[in-house]
Amino acid sequence: MRSLPTRRAVLGASAAIAGSGLLAACSGGGSSMDHGSMKHAGAPAATPGGYVDPAGPEVKAAEAARKATGPLTEVKLTATATTLDLGAGRSVRSWAYGDKLPGQEVRATAGGTLALTLANNLPEATSLHWHGLALRNDMDGTPGVTQRDIAPGGSFAYKFAVPHPGTYWFHPHSGVQLDRGLYAPLIIEDPKEPLSYDKEWVVVLDDWLDGVDGATPDAVLAALRKGMGTDAGTGARPSSGAGAAGGHSGGHGGHGSGPAAGSSGGLSRLLMVGESDILGPEAGDVAYPYYLVNGRTAEDPSVFTARPGDRIRLRIINAGGDTAFRIALGGHEMTVTHTDGFPVEQVKTGALLLGMGERYDVLVTAKDGVFPLTALAEGKGQSALAVLRTGSGTAPTPATRPAELDGRPLMADQLKAAESVALPERAPDRTIPLRLTGNMARYNWAFDNKPYTPDQRYPVKAGERVRLEFNNSTRMWHPLHLHGHTFALGEGPGGARKDTAVILPGGRLTVDFDADNPGLWMLHCHNVYHSESGMMTILGYQL
Repeated sequence: MRSLPTRRAVLGASAAIAGSGLLAACSGGGSSMDHGSMKHAGAPAATPGGYVDPAGPEVKAAEAARKATGPLTEVKLTATATTLDLGAGRSVRSWAYGDKLPGQEVRATAGGTLALTLANNLPEATSLHWHGLALRNDMDGTPGVTQRDIAPGGSFAYKFAVPHPGTYWFHPHSGVQLDRGLYAPLIIEDPKEPLSYDKEWVVVLDDWLDGVDGATPDAVLAALRKGMGTDAGTGARPSSGAGAAGGHSGGHGGHGSGPAAGSSGGLSRLLMVGESDILGPEAGDVAYPYYLVNGRTAEDPSVFTARPGDRIRLRIINAGGDTAFRIALGGHEMTVTHTDGFPVEQVKTGALLLGMGERYDVLVTAKDGVFPLTALAEGKGQSALAVLRTGSGTAPTPATRPAELDGRPLMADQLKAAESVALPERAPDRTIPLRLTGNMARYNWAFDNKPYTPDQRYPVKAGERVRLEFNNSTRMWHPLHLHGHTFALGEGPGGARKDTAVILPGGRLTVDFDADNPGLWMLHCHNVYHSESGMMTILGYQL
């Protein structure tokens, strides 16, 4: 990886942003903020000639071939404005599925069918994307591409086969709604589960700003889009003092900060300084006031109880909008069994690093006592916390830092796919090079300098082995997510099967997948502010 200048940041326009009232709208009511050119409103765009239609016969045939003969799981869900309790006396107005954060997890059985009806009680249109599932294209939940927006007061009935077991989740694919409270775990259970364990702990990580001091994700996106000045033409933010506010700075990934210099009342949430020894000089764009595990702040964490000696399966999901998390369970070694729903050759580690959208399943054997499950906001200097209690002992505090976090955390490129799911060796039939472009100065994220429009198509054909070659020309890291497929990391056989993968600044990432799920499929950065600013495109199956 090429070396990059150290990130130093000050937001030259921060005083003007804070004084402009951009962040004053409360998310409990409707937002008048436009999502700009990235908003995918209304009916799906007309499918260009020569491409598979998301509801066409090819899609229906692929769904029939899944032969969903297992049980039908029926769920009703409501997206609504509500008050959420983050713990320690902190309540915020936001949008959520029901009145819980995360939303109530949904469980279905592999080989069966999931039927979920989403009612939209929000003040604006929404959608629902099933992150990581290889499902039928017209149920993928991408407004303007595979479905119409679900209008306020409307509903949509999703129904599709769920052939693959694993840890998944769901969230909107409408603007920056993901960075509110609209997310929940989706667990597809294996009727022939090969793992043996006593208890299961679903762990959802998040970064939170909605409703805090009047902030909303839409207002933060608007502020980011104003862009920042640059240092000496490098594309870096201009230098300034660190000015960290309210966080634990230094260590485990560098420096973090709170609101930008010149902000008023904490309204501007743009990150001043965020450097990681792994992710590089630009660890993120947003300084969140809170980081959460299962909807709770570190001052009032959620507690999971078990007995000493219990074998616990942790299903860890990063549902954040702009934050990678370095996570460890104090005093324990984790055995990694899955990533993004697919099994891997099992390895042991003290810590993991998860980009937004990534999931890991791990096994731990519980010791006797009280233990911190600490998730550091990588490069941002703060942390989230949950607690494992199996006996007596002093509860950990927000300042607790398990020793396991000191080592280099495991990432997906260190894993191999389990033999049962390894992609068979085969030369690619088609190679698609994609250059990641953009910078903080202009906030112009894109592939190949072409911001997203709904008519974009990178053609593939059913039956092909497709290779995607990503070259990151930016100073930032990006978690890349492909809808409707899993890919194998690396050019050779045996790479871990993933749907979301991190590419480092100045780095190169090659992935292969089999084109076996016809339709129009989004490919994008899972930093919600990057994707909504242009870093997404569409892979389209040709007829």
